[in-house]
Amino acid sequence: MINGKIIKVCGMREAENIQDIESIEGIDMLGFIFYPKSPRCVYELPAYLPTHARRVGVFVNEDKQVVSMYADRFGLNDVQLHGNESPEYCRSLHSTGLKIIKAFSVDRPKDLKKVYDYEKVCDLFLFDTQCEQYGGSGNQFDWSILHTYNGHVPFLLSGGINSYSANALKEFKHPRLAGYDLNSRFETKPGEKDPKRIRTFLDELKSSL
Repeated sequence: MINGKIIKVCGMREAENIQDIESIEGIDMLGFIFYPKSPRCVYELPAYLPTHARRVGVFVNEDKQVVSMYADRFGLNDVQLHGNESPEYCRSLHSTGLKIIKAFSVDRPKDLKKVYDYEKVCDLFLFDTQCEQYGGSGNQFDWSILHTYNGHVPFLLSGGINSYSANALKEFKHPRLAGYDLNSRFETKPGEKDPKRIRTFLDELKSSL
């Protein structure tokens, strides 16, 4: 954590890169994407998996048996659902002992109305920029929309956070803000993160929060 905020880096794939990113102070979660249409999709078990950071599996409208299979194979702690999964779907996975992060695309205030149906079946929400490919757009949405969210579930802020976002993140306050999700803006190529860029960002975040 950095000043009490969760730091999640998503879209990991290569063993050496996973190890490098996990070694950075303040990293709490590393995400693995199991959505075949994503350029960051993981098809093979990496030679190294996180031993300290929580392992998060990202799925889009996937069959529950497939989610459970990957959860077992990768030793996932959390499942992040990025599609149109129902509250009942989330509840059934939650009952297996997995922590559930439900992602919601945000473009307008009305996009937040449906999140309240998921309050009792999710551990975290993730608010991301609305795009066709279910995340990873590299674009930022209007964070001020989130001031209309008054639920009880804490959330991660995602969507276009980059090396220069520290000051903007300092300005954004919300009682349920739990942390930040970093992805495409910290990459050298899809699925490979730049440790130096992440360290610099976290140092700035640490000094500005």
